[in-house]
Amino acid sequence: MAVERRTSRDIRSESRLDVMHALLSAEEATRNDLARATGLSPATVATVVGDLLSEGIVTESRLSAGRVGRPTTSLRINADRGRVVGIDVAETYVRAIVFDAALREVAGVETPRDEHESSPEYVVEGIGRTFEAALDRAGVGAEDVLGVGVALPGIVQRASGVVVVVPHWSWHSVELDSLRDRIGVPLVLDNPLKAIATAELWFGTGRESDSMVTVNLGTGVGAGIVLEGRILRGATNAAGEWGHSLLAIDGRRCRCGRQGCVEAYVGAPGIQQTLREVAPEHPLCDLEMQQEFIQALAAASAADTPDPAVEETLAITARYLGSALADLVAVVNPERVTLTGWTTWALGDRLLPLTRARLDEEAPGESAAGLRLEISTVRSNSVATGVAMIALERFLGDVGLVTTRVPIAL
Repeated sequence: MAVERRTSRDIRSESRLDVMHALLSAEEATRNDLARATGLSPATVATVVGDLLSEGIVTESRLSAGRVGRPTTSLRINADRGRVVGIDVAETYVRAIVFDAALREVAGVETPRDEHESSPEYVVEGIGRTFEAALDRAGVGAEDVLGVGVALPGIVQRASGVVVVVPHWSWHSVELDSLRDRIGVPLVLDNPLKAIATAELWFGTGRESDSMVTVNLGTGVGAGIVLEGRILRGATNAAGEWGHSLLAIDGRRCRCGRQGCVEAYVGAPGIQQTLREVAPEHPLCDLEMQQEFIQALAAASAADTPDPAVEETLAITARYLGSALADLVAVVNPERVTLTGWTTWALGDRLLPLTRARLDEEAPGESAAGLRLEISTVRSNSVATGVAMIALERFLGDVGLVTTRVPIAL
């Protein structure tokens, strides 16, 4: 396989992203501040800022008078440059969030999905209706939108055209021309794992780490992996499907068709299956909606009177999660692992110490030495936030500011 060569144009492109990253983190900064934050030379920062100013991505916000020399100009991302939309398509809902160009949330809409209906036509129409409702709530038209990112729970790859493989939806190599036509503005596709890694890298603890793993816990589970400051995508954009790695030989049947996958034990349906094995007659076993079950489990765990079956279920789940993370840490050896997703928001505080203990027991050698295990600081919807950032990167590519890391586009 040929080694990709980095040209001077690519290096300048990455410098622009570095400066934008620093500005998004600081919200407002001088050119000297940006040079210190990025490690770029003042001359390079001045050139990059000039590029971003010329395209209206960055704006000069105010003059600050110092004691010595000329006043300095503060810079910020131009939030009014346009709007970006991130759409998280999950098994149970579609959520569309409208952001300004500084990735601050303007408005959002969530619509439920029928978990048992998975035809492409149904999903595409749901995405389109939710997108339009979000624009209406934000009070903007499609002409104001710089780009839309859609995260789909499958493998998004480019073969002969862009295709999405979603095994548990029975989608196989589904062409998405209809989605592009339904949205009608520049569109990028990715899967939730790449989106959460992007959100963590730009807005969370990933700003402090060169290597990290962000683990999403929900209906399914997976890992967004960042190595040396870049998201690991793999040969076919399928990297991070840790939820379908083996936890138990001849174990529970997973939705993907295999037996013993991590997801079958720490995904929401898997946690409910653990409760059924602990206490088959427990009333929470009969709850049909996954998020309702997880919320009820969290409420029972927080009650004044302990529920032994719930406590045992959480302890077992933490052991499963800690063991699975130990394998992931042994392979990737990250500086930190962050947990995210709606199961994390509900149960993370209860699961974290037990998971950490199991991880330390199971991790081979020194692979977990110095590892930080924590709950992500990126709240709201990290999938929508991350895929909106990917859409913004695509827009920067369209206007010639970015040449690297351009995502799959329709």
